[in-house]
This record gives sequence, C-alpha cells and structure tokens, in this order.
Amino acid sequence: MVQVNVRLFATFRENREKEMMMDLAQGATPRDVIEYLNIPEEEVAIILINGRHQELGTALQDNDTLSLFPPVGGG
Repeated sequence: MVQVNVRLFATFRENREKEMMMDLAQGATPRDVIEYLNIPEEEVAIILINGRHQELGTALQDNDTLSLFPPVGGG
C-alpha cells in the first residue's frame, strides 16, 4: 500500500473534498485515482505529482502529492 495526498482544483472540487489522503495499491497511477473519484479522464488537463507534470500511467509512490486540474478557461 502507498498513501497519497490527492488535491483537486476548480470544478473537480464540486461534491468532493478539495484535499484527501488515499491508501492505494502498490503501482497505482493517477488514472486509478481519477476512476475512483468518477472524474471523466478526458476532463483532466493537468496532472502534477509533487509539483511536476506527469502522465496518467505514472506509478504513484508513498507520500506523493497528486494534483488534478481541469482545463483552465478565461482569457
């Protein structure tokens, strides 16, 4: 098991906690967290692990911080 701090931003916070600790299986990825939280994969624009841009399939490590952002609008 790995413990990961998950931080959600903007619209992902609607009806969810903005920050939560999750216990995940060894080898879990951001894709696994997104599925668990019922966030459509195509709505995730930015994935950061410990402040660095990562991909959906990157393995999470114990004590990582995963930040998920939807597309940012405005102009």
